[in-house]
Amino acid sequence: MTTARVPAAAPSPSDLATELAVVVEPPFHVPRNPEELRLFLQAALTLEHLTIPPYLTAMYTLRPGTNRPAFYAVRAVVLEEMLHMTLVANLLNAVGGTPLVAHSRFVTGYPARLPYSRDRIPIALRHFGTEALRTFLHIERPEYVAEPPGHPSVADDEGWTSIGQFYATIRTGLVRLTEELGEKALFTGDPGRQIGPEHFYNSGGEVFRVSDLSSALTAFRVVTEQGEGVSRTIYNTDDLLFGEAREPAHYFRFDELLQERRYGPHDTPASGPTGPALDVDRAAVYPIDPEAKAAHYPPGGAVRQAADRFNEVYARLLCVLEDAFTKDPAALRAAVPTMLELRDLAERLYRNPHPDPEKRARGLYASATYEITDELLDRVRGLLAAPALGPGEAYGL
Repeated sequence: MTTARVPAAAPSPSDLATELAVVVEPPFHVPRNPEELRLFLQAALTLEHLTIPPYLTAMYTLRPGTNRPAFYAVRAVVLEEMLHMTLVANLLNAVGGTPLVAHSRFVTGYPARLPYSRDRIPIALRHFGTEALRTFLHIERPEYVAEPPGHPSVADDEGWTSIGQFYATIRTGLVRLTEELGEKALFTGDPGRQIGPEHFYNSGGEVFRVSDLSSALTAFRVVTEQGEGVSRTIYNTDDLLFGEAREPAHYFRFDELLQERRYGPHDTPASGPTGPALDVDRAAVYPIDPEAKAAHYPPGGAVRQAADRFNEVYARLLCVLEDAFTKDPAALRAAVPTMLELRDLAERLYRNPHPDPEKRARGLYASATYEITDELLDRVRGLLAAPALGPGEAYGL
């Protein structure tokens, strides 16, 4: 694990009046049995999803026709986070677990505290800009990773210190349990639940089935190295694992946007980017309230209807993902048109000035809130389970 430059100022919760939501973290020890391993992997699945709404928010707040480098950089990271979610679901299924996605416990309230960290870093739904990029750098930061719980060097620690330590702990538990129980006794999941490349269209690497220790360790490698880079470089491992072009890892893509400069071929994490200047216009965005809630929009108004509709379609996406992870991998194909629908809804929602006069006077715009309740998910499931509609009919979603 390498140490990269980090912006001097961490995102501060001082501008947020809302109490930060806290993600429930597993106990501070290495998984000791298959049941605990499954608990840790479900927590990893929740963690991978935690970043997607903030990244989507930054992307959606870019004004159309501007900031194309920023749009494509953030979009690429979102696609890779979707890949990570799918690989973690494959890991969980491989060891006999059942991924939980379409549940309110899976969807973190925002703003939230960055989990697995000693720092009280707020993860809020912010428009693209300096604060959002600093938050993203702290999420993806490559750093020294403390040893897993139980190691003498962390004997005085009472909890997790970094996301990297959390993933290293799961990996350690997986290896130990494989040695203790054997692969056949640990990898007992239904192979029919595994998502393969034929089910998953994504330019952010290739999904693969997990069936043994070797494929499981490769999945961990993809998830961690796409975020922070590999072997003290700025690059991920897509060229080695998937035969794709070598790309900067997530941290360094966000650093390029913050520094407004590309990394050159000989740059390192310590040097920072010294390549060509990057065209980033931080003024060409829709500024939003990082604590927006649907209840802040007048009931029955166009903005409230658009915000509610966005939450409904996002709930549908979660239902599609859970069906794909637990029932039929082919269901994942429905995620692509659902994501496109979210994009179209976002374009219509974010261009509206905030309906509150005071916030509108501050130049703020409406935004999606990602408020997903169990009641909403139940309603979406009911509509998805309804008989197929005829020509010209439409779902109530």
